[in-house]
Amino acid sequence: MTEFRYLVCLDMDRVLVDHMSTWQYVYDKLMISNEESFKLYNQGLLDEWDWIKLDIALIKNSQPNATITDGKLRSLMEGMPMMKNWRLLIDGLLKDGAKVAIVSGGLQQTAKDIAAHFPSTKPWSRRWGGIDRFTARRIGGGNDSQLSVFTNGWLRGIRHANGNYEVDDYGRYQVQMNGKGAIVKMLQRRYALSKSKTASVGDSAGDIGMFQESDLAICFNPWDERPLDYCHAVIEEKDLALVLARIKSHFNK
Repeated sequence: MTEFRYLVCLDMDRVLVDHMSTWQYVYDKLMISNEESFKLYNQGLLDEWDWIKLDIALIKNSQPNATITDGKLRSLMEGMPMMKNWRLLIDGLLKDGAKVAIVSGGLQQTAKDIAAHFPSTKPWSRRWGGIDRFTARRIGGGNDSQLSVFTNGWLRGIRHANGNYEVDDYGRYQVQMNGKGAIVKMLQRRYALSKSKTASVGDSAGDIGMFQESDLAICFNPWDERPLDYCHAVIEEKDLALVLARIKSHFNK
C-alpha cells in the first residue's frame, strides 16, 4: 500500500529553471564554452559519460590562477533564474498527495536546492534519491526533503585542511540522455504506483522515456518537435500554475 496518490516526475532545465540549462548557467558565469565537446557528442564521437568528464575538466581548468572547489561551484549556481510559479507547482502537488521527483541531466545543486525548500518532518538521512546534508541544513532546517532527486553534475574530491573540497575528475552520472524512463519505472516500483498513476513534465526529446511511462505526459514549452508525438498535452505559456491545474484535473476526475 502506498502513501501517495500519484507520481509526478519533473524535468528541471527549461521546466523548473528558466534558463537553457544549469550547466550553461555555470559556463556563462565562468565565460567558457563547451561547444567542442557538444559537437563531438552530436557527431557520435563521445558518449555521455565522457562528455560529462570533459565538461567537468573544462570547468576545473577555466581559471588559470584559481582552483574551482566544490564550494565555488555551489556559489556559481546562486541566482539561478526560476520558472514562474515553480513553488506553487511543487507545493500544490505535495498537498494533493503526489510523490514528486526531479529527473534531470542538469547540475545537482539546483535540483537539491529546489527539493530542500520542501522539507519533510524527518531529520536528514542518506537515502536513495535524497539530498545532501549540507543543503538540508542550509535550506531545510536540517530535515530531509519530501522530493526525490536524480541528476548529473560533479562529485567532491579530496578535502583539504582549510575545509575546502576539490572537484573530482569524474562527474556525477545518474541520468542518461535517453534513460529517464528507467528512473520513472524504479520510482513506480519503489512507491507502488503504476503507469496509470504517473505524470511527467518535460520539454525535449530527452524526456520521451519519461513520457512513455506516464498516463499524463505534459510537454512544457517544447524545445523542438520531437517529443510532441509522445505527450498528451502541450503548454506553451511559461507558467507552471497551468501545469499544476492540468495534473490535478487529470488525477481528480
